[in-house]
Amino acid sequence: MNRRRLDNFRRNRRGLWSFWIFLVLFVISLFAEFVANDRPLIASYKGEILFPVLIDYPEEKFGEFEATTDYRDPIISNEIEAHGWMLWPLIRFANNTIKRDPPTPFPSPPTWLLSQNQCRTALAAQAKQNPMKTYEGNGSCRDLEWNWLGTDDRGSDVVARLIYGFRLSILFGLILAGVSSVIGVAAGAVQGYFGGWLDLIMQRLIEIWSSLPHLYILIILSAILTPSFLVLLVILLLFSWVNLVHVVRAEFLRARNFEYVNAARALGLSNAKIIVKHVLPNAMVATLTFMPFIVNASISTLTSLDFLGLGLPPGSPSLGELLLQGKSNLSAPWLGLSAFAIVALMLSLLIFIGEAVRDAFDPRKTFT
Repeated sequence: MNRRRLDNFRRNRRGLWSFWIFLVLFVISLFAEFVANDRPLIASYKGEILFPVLIDYPEEKFGEFEATTDYRDPIISNEIEAHGWMLWPLIRFANNTIKRDPPTPFPSPPTWLLSQNQCRTALAAQAKQNPMKTYEGNGSCRDLEWNWLGTDDRGSDVVARLIYGFRLSILFGLILAGVSSVIGVAAGAVQGYFGGWLDLIMQRLIEIWSSLPHLYILIILSAILTPSFLVLLVILLLFSWVNLVHVVRAEFLRARNFEYVNAARALGLSNAKIIVKHVLPNAMVATLTFMPFIVNASISTLTSLDFLGLGLPPGSPSLGELLLQGKSNLSAPWLGLSAFAIVALMLSLLIFIGEAVRDAFDPRKTFT
C-alpha cells in the first residue's frame, strides 16, 4: 500500500517537482550562514587557518580593540589580506548587516538600476573609506559591491533577508504544525474512541473555543506580551490544535467498533495500545493529508502578524515585515515585489505538495 501511495505521488508531476524545488530551497536556507553572511567562510592570517563563520574571533587577534571582529571594516580586511586571504560567501551580507556608504538614501535600489552618476558617487565613497584598494572601471557599476535586490529602509540586503526569512517562516510553520497536530490528534483520538459523555463534553468545549474571535485575541496577546519566536508559537498553538480534532475524531468513531478492534479488546489489549497501534494508523492518513495545508496556514498567520507589526521583534528576518516596508515605501517596488514573490512561491509549493499527498492517499485516485 505504501508503495502504491509513493507511486501515485510520483505520478503527480506538479507535486513532485514542487517537492524537489521546496526541498532544495529549504536546504539552502538551512545553511543560510554559508550563503549570505558578513563573515568570511575561511580566512588565513599569518599562517593560521580561521573559520569566522563558525567562531567569533576578537579584534585583538588582528591588532585592534578587544571586540567582536567586523570583517567588512576596511582596517580589518586590509590587515587580513596583507597577511593572508579570505574566502567570502556568495552574498557578503547577513540579514542584519547595514550597508555602508550607499549610492542613494535607504532603501537603495538594486545595483543594476543605478545610474552611472550614482555608481561614481558610490565608488568615490568606497575609495575614500578604503584607500588601499584600487577601484577600476571609471565609475562602472561592475566595480560596486553587488546588490541583487537592493536594500530595505534600514540598509539591510534584501536577498539576505529573504533567505533568512524563508528559513524562519518554514521552521515556524513546521514546528507549529507538528506540535498542534500532536495535540489535535490526541484530543480527537480520545473523543472518538471513548465517545459518550466524554465526547459530548469535549465537543461542546471545542465548539466554544473555536467560536472565539481568534484574530482579535492574537492581536491583543501579541500587543500585551513581548514578541518573540517562542511567544508567538505558544499563542498560535492555543488555537491551531483544533484543526485536526474533527477529522481524527470522525476516523476513530468509524473504526472503534470494527472487528479487529473488538478482537483486540477480547485479547485483553489496553485501550492505549488499541488506540496507538490499531486505530491511529488509519487516522494518520487524514493527518498527513492535511499537514501541508496546516503548515501553509501557520506561515500565513505569522506573515500577517508581522505585516500588522504585531509579530516578531523589529530587526528579525521576517517576510511580513518586508512586505510592510514595501507598503510604506511605494517608491521602492523591489521590497514589496521580492517579498511577495517569495511568499507566493513558498505557499504555492506547499499547496501543490499537499495536493499530491492527498491524491497519493486517496485509493480512488488514479493517474494515466
